[in-house]
Amino acid sequence: MNLWIRNGRILDPSQDMDRVSDLYITDGRIASQPASDARQIDARGKWVAPGLIDLHVHLRDPGLTYKETIETGSKAAAAGGFTTICAMPNTKPVTDTPQTVAYIYEQSQKAPYTHVLPIGAVTMGQQGKVLTDARALKEAGVCALSEDGRSVADEDLMRQAMLKAKEAGLPIFDHCEDADLAKQGDSRAAENVMTLREIKLAEETGAVLHICHVSTKESAGYVKEAREKGLAVTAEVTPHHFALYENDQTRDDHNCKMNPPLRRKEDVEAMKEALRSKVITCISTDHAPHADYEKQLPYAKAANGIVGLETSLPVSLTTLVPDVLSPLELIRVMSTNPARILANGKGTLAVGAPADVVIIDADTEYTIDKNTFFTKGRNCPYNGWKVRGKAIMTILDGKIVYENGRILS
Repeated sequence: MNLWIRNGRILDPSQDMDRVSDLYITDGRIASQPASDARQIDARGKWVAPGLIDLHVHLRDPGLTYKETIETGSKAAAAGGFTTICAMPNTKPVTDTPQTVAYIYEQSQKAPYTHVLPIGAVTMGQQGKVLTDARALKEAGVCALSEDGRSVADEDLMRQAMLKAKEAGLPIFDHCEDADLAKQGDSRAAENVMTLREIKLAEETGAVLHICHVSTKESAGYVKEAREKGLAVTAEVTPHHFALYENDQTRDDHNCKMNPPLRRKEDVEAMKEALRSKVITCISTDHAPHADYEKQLPYAKAANGIVGLETSLPVSLTTLVPDVLSPLELIRVMSTNPARILANGKGTLAVGAPADVVIIDADTEYTIDKNTFFTKGRNCPYNGWKVRGKAIMTILDGKIVYENGRILS
């Protein structure tokens, strides 16, 4: 399908472009002029941007498909405006072999609504004892290595992992949490201590390090120092860590239980400042669907995590634009910067680039209704929130996969 998107506000951070213009798509790529048979789409008053990219998603497939499948997660991604998502390895079995990577790609080809990039585990079975074969995982198609859900406790083993990742040309996506401190109930120190350790190891080894779900002002400060040194360190923040904070309403709400937990209001402000000042360069969802019963257990036993693929754009736009980020900068942290970390040639509307595009109605106001989600998960703290902004069309390799509330096969 060839497309001619007319009169839209083109937001392309890769070209520092923010202007009303037309966008042409021919044979799955951005073109310099329209094809004679192009379908015309009127985007007047809408944003036209490179498809959103989420570096941190839990698809639960293989093995935990009662929570989510690659199909349902991919549909949720398309509905949220995402054209690439990175699938964390804490599945059953863990994504620690080329065979599991191949399974993920096979399933994603059956559900062609977004690009799914598997992330390989750092250690076999995520047990923190034996390193995976980073080179073999890279050849199988993983985009990064991660032990998400935990950190590798053994510092020497993590040092070796970073060296192997560097040799294989893979970044480390790092969940920073000292397990001993976390068990003692000090989640703040657990994050801060491990963030500092991982940055130190990255400096020592020269590894490319991406810090997942930064939530404390101290950790943001460590990232700032690392970037000022010129280290290959980036970081992400989730919408819930800049839109929600711990208070009497959230403290006992099972849909506000996640790891890292909600922090103080001062940390929320620090996350916003880190985005504004380009210390934190990505917004990621940490999309973590669970069955209802897993979230309804007594609070101490309830599962950590919330869904986010279908709420990330409206919550981010409502919370951040224009006071923290301009529209162009929002697209930068939700598309162009993640693409640069992946080095996948996406996150751009330059002529010749793959036509992964989202059209956004930034002015529409509505109430989030979790019962309309494509994801299996209903664990959403934003249900009932009044927000503005939604993806109205998602285009993948030049094909419309989502339009006005419908998934197109």
